[in-house]
Amino acid sequence: MTGAQWWGAVLGLMLSLGVVLIHAGSPLSRRVDLADRIEPYLDRPPERTRLLRLTEPRPWHLSDVGRPLTRRAGAVLDRVLGGSDSVSTRMQRAGLPADVEGFRIQQVLWGIAAAVLAAGAGSLLWWTRGASLPALTVLVGCAFLGGVVLRDMLLTRAATRRERLIMAEFPSVAELLALSVTAGEGTVQALERVARLSRGELSGELQLCLAQARTGATLPEALQALSLRTGLSPIVRFVDGIVIAIQRGTPLGEVLRAQAADARESARQALIEEGGKREITMMVPVVFLVLPVTVLFAVFPGASMLRISL
Repeated sequence: MTGAQWWGAVLGLMLSLGVVLIHAGSPLSRRVDLADRIEPYLDRPPERTRLLRLTEPRPWHLSDVGRPLTRRAGAVLDRVLGGSDSVSTRMQRAGLPADVEGFRIQQVLWGIAAAVLAAGAGSLLWWTRGASLPALTVLVGCAFLGGVVLRDMLLTRAATRRERLIMAEFPSVAELLALSVTAGEGTVQALERVARLSRGELSGELQLCLAQARTGATLPEALQALSLRTGLSPIVRFVDGIVIAIQRGTPLGEVLRAQAADARESARQALIEEGGKREITMMVPVVFLVLPVTVLFAVFPGASMLRISL
């Protein structure tokens, strides 16, 4: 490309970017929120003088222009992909607030970052080797989709990792709770003691459960919310046993000891299953790498001697 063509491309890009920014900032393209509609009808406190203000007004930033665009792109991505309930469930299991809109915005940003990297690499190839523009366009689109999918995969991996941590902590927490209840403490006091003495993801969930119980929810409702947030079958059985014992008035110590024994047994079964999987994985290099090399070393001298004799 000549210098005039480069300048024309740059000016065209700047013109299109200006048109997009003007359209995004125009009143016709902006939606009026419910808070903006009802704000004129609300009573406002008297404004304080500037001398008594503790904070200065925030200056204008470039993100003020990009935030509405990313929100709109996140809404479009959510309509295209769907699965908001699945995203919300995985975010809860990963220990994150169930903000589907924020997660879609993160996906859009990850896709834009991947597309920018692919566009930079494609521009370099186009400048040095003369790659075709349609292929570069397809590459940028695939990079955007790859960034979106990568953020979703990372969320799934974070949820799986947190579930493993919870299951690793669950037997110890169940035994501590059984010991506390057997020693004569009430259910709430035992939960508070275990949450205070233990550290980890499950203790954080117990603290959240106790906070919900203090703010008006009953203890069975808070425990059921804990089981819904985790979604793990051993935790669900454990919570159901505690709730039934509380509602029916049965001795809670025996129930908790049985639940702790079940947790230990499920942890042992998980270790056995993981060992079986690891054993099969270890057979792959043995069968495809070590065994062929051993056979080659055993057969090669005989084959070379036969070749010499022939």
